[in-house]
Amino acid sequence: ASGAQGPALVEGVGLGMAGADSDDSLYPIAVLIDELRNEDVQLRLNSIKKLSTIALALGVERTRTELLPFLTDTIYDEDEVLLALAEQLGNFTMLVGGPEYVHCLLPPLESLATVEETVVRDKAVESLRKISHEHSPVDLEVHFEPLVKRLASGDWFTSRTSACGLFSVCYPRVSSTVKAEIRQHFRTLCSDDTPMVRRAAASKLGEFAKVLELEYVKSDIISLFTALASDEQDSVRLLAVEAGVSIATLLPQEDLETLVMPTLRQAAEDKSWRVRYMVADKFSDLQKAVGPEITKNDLVPAFQNLLKDCEAEVRAAAANKVKEFCENLPEDSRETIIMTHILPCVKELVSDTNQHVKSALASVIMGLSTILGKDNTVEHLLPLFLAQLKDECPEVRLNIISNLDCVNEVIGIRQLSQSLLPAIVELAEDAKWRVRLAIIEYMPLLAGQLGVEFFDEKLNSLCMAWLVDHVYAIREAATCNLMKLVEKFGAEWAQNTIVPKVLGMANDPNYLHRMTTLFCINALSEVCGQEITTKHMLPVVFKMSNDQVANVRFNVAKSLQKIGPVLDSNCLQTEVKPVLEKLASDQDMDVKYFAQEAISGEFHNCFCFFPLMSRREQNCHFLINWHLISLRKVEVIIIV
Repeated sequence: ASGAQGPALVEGVGLGMAGADSDDSLYPIAVLIDELRNEDVQLRLNSIKKLSTIALALGVERTRTELLPFLTDTIYDEDEVLLALAEQLGNFTMLVGGPEYVHCLLPPLESLATVEETVVRDKAVESLRKISHEHSPVDLEVHFEPLVKRLASGDWFTSRTSACGLFSVCYPRVSSTVKAEIRQHFRTLCSDDTPMVRRAAASKLGEFAKVLELEYVKSDIISLFTALASDEQDSVRLLAVEAGVSIATLLPQEDLETLVMPTLRQAAEDKSWRVRYMVADKFSDLQKAVGPEITKNDLVPAFQNLLKDCEAEVRAAAANKVKEFCENLPEDSRETIIMTHILPCVKELVSDTNQHVKSALASVIMGLSTILGKDNTVEHLLPLFLAQLKDECPEVRLNIISNLDCVNEVIGIRQLSQSLLPAIVELAEDAKWRVRLAIIEYMPLLAGQLGVEFFDEKLNSLCMAWLVDHVYAIREAATCNLMKLVEKFGAEWAQNTIVPKVLGMANDPNYLHRMTTLFCINALSEVCGQEITTKHMLPVVFKMSNDQVANVRFNVAKSLQKIGPVLDSNCLQTEVKPVLEKLASDQDMDVKYFAQEAISGEFHNCFCFFPLMSRREQNCHFLINWHLISLRKVEVIIIV
């Protein structure tokens, strides 16, 4: 099928070229068209991705009459080619002549919406939804709506699943008669024999309900929701839960209790843990949809049951919603409900046997302190925080520490400090380097909350120990951590507390630790300023230029280039330049390279070290870099 149309397209382009002034201009297009039927999958894929170029070259008429029929005939291809084609066709409206001819894109997309591969079908449906908005109401009824019907009544389940995603985009813009037909087709799909089709219908039920008139939501959608929520397949029932939340937002308050809540109560107690998990996951959305009265009467008991569920996955999902659920409770009864119904369940979860449940709770429990206030936090929540800080699972301790700012606002962090310190030390020395990395990232936040005195006394030594960790990622993060601490506590603190210890590492027997000194200097020079950098750090960098290890020496060159902008021109000329010139004649090739790069630099860094060069050297350097950049086709902005 593809062979019949392909040559015609190529010949057509060739004829168009005959006698033209630029015979070669359309040759690449002919190659692209030829590659559409090449045996090599990669070549076909590349050509599909440039389909818009082919269409522009052919023009709108030939795209409609030749290219699109050819593409429709080549639907039987590799999945990755079809996926690219489905995506391209969604942006083809103007290439076929605009909205007037957008219906020409429907045949190839209809074929793509029936293929076996799910991602291809989904992308085809996405493109169909996109171009549906570009149809006029008349074209929508004449061309688009019949396509939806064909898909909905197709023999294969693939076409029927695709149809489920198209009802909501065409329903609002068609006549009443057609609307009735669309509702009937959707009802049929909701009771389809194939579970995959019922799943697709359940996943689109809430979306379809939003475009229906309220009377049909009550008469049609509610019955479909009830049926899907009682389906024999739990994969269908769990999708009905999400639809139920959407439907609840559409109904008046007086109808919720009778039409929606019985089904949702049933879902919260479903025999399948996956359905109960979905209820727990969507609980906050459901709470907002049903309002305060139903929340107090129905949702509070349901939430308690989910927090006590026999499956750990359900408890973890519910624990994750504790803070959000409590925030959304009615203000007049919030504290009472939390203290009476929610807090007892939370206390049980703190000592849960599953670490994922405890970790989920630890990520949100600190937020309860702002809801309950100082007295309740000190009396009821503080013991729970302290217990979690001593938990054997590092993720639990880490989640508590990462949310300390909530408690700090209410009771101050001092009450936690005695238990906090051992937890931080254990995390800082954890065998898993990712755990150590995570606690480093929270150190600036902790430092700001605990204050400089507590930090210097208890945590300073930890931060310095990370600089000599055996994992490079930890040393790198520790370097960034120091910079953030200096930003928080000031340059004077750095000069007295941090800089001497960092510079002392320059004499460490391990060359990796000496290199860490250079990395720290690179970071600290930005926040410490010119005086501290020139007076304290620069002499150490100069001394390290004589290091026996070449890796250290070339990092000296890189450091001098990095801290150059902080230094004044006189220092650059009289002190930095001689050191770099000495390194530029080093026996090691890498040292020479980085030293020369620091002196001359790439174009975008050259202004930093221009003071190191004579006027003639500057001009030569400028011309050389301009030539190199021109070759690379890089756009340059010159500020004179």
